[in-house]
Amino acid sequence: MRVVLAEDLYLLRDGMTRLLEAHGFTVVGAVGNATELLKAIDDEAPDVAVVDVRLPPGFSDEGIKAALEARRRRPGLPVLVLSQHVEQTYARELLADGAGAIGYLLKDRVLNAGQFVDALRMVAAGGTAMDPEVITKLLASRARRGPLDALTPRERQVLELMAEGRSNAAIAQRLTISEAAVGKHTASIFTKLDLAQHGDDNRRVLAVLAYLSSKARPA
Repeated sequence: MRVVLAEDLYLLRDGMTRLLEAHGFTVVGAVGNATELLKAIDDEAPDVAVVDVRLPPGFSDEGIKAALEARRRRPGLPVLVLSQHVEQTYARELLADGAGAIGYLLKDRVLNAGQFVDALRMVAAGGTAMDPEVITKLLASRARRGPLDALTPRERQVLELMAEGRSNAAIAQRLTISEAAVGKHTASIFTKLDLAQHGDDNRRVLAVLAYLSSKARPA
């Protein structure tokens, strides 16, 4: 199995390379920054990538952003993310496409080689390997989200104009889209806000109430 590995610390990168090769993997690229990671993925077409979240030059989120970009270039590319902490936004984004083949392990909770290797094999096979602490934090974050957080930016615009009392035709004119498109956005809003079908007028009122409630909620 061909692996590209991105880790900025040489000793850790070399150690992981030796570990993986001892367990039958072929490390076709071991790099120290996000630019080299994307190049190695493009050049080598690996079966799986192991990526540290924090890479040069900023040591913030370069690694996981590169992982997202790699998945955009090669949809479904298996990626195992290693981190010192949970980057909730990016973790959700990695999982959002529903394609699987994603792992997220916290470095200080990987207790032995077998745990790491098993997670990598699971991800490479199309599965998901998530540290329980990552799952806990993602679920807690989701529980704190408001009812409007599932809406797309365009759906939020439609709902905001709806709250101003505009008709679908007026919303379409304001956003320079078709009235049919407004209807589709409105239907999606109703679905995401879990508004039962008791007539569109009633659901429209309930959607506006949900919007006004979210605006009144303290940040």
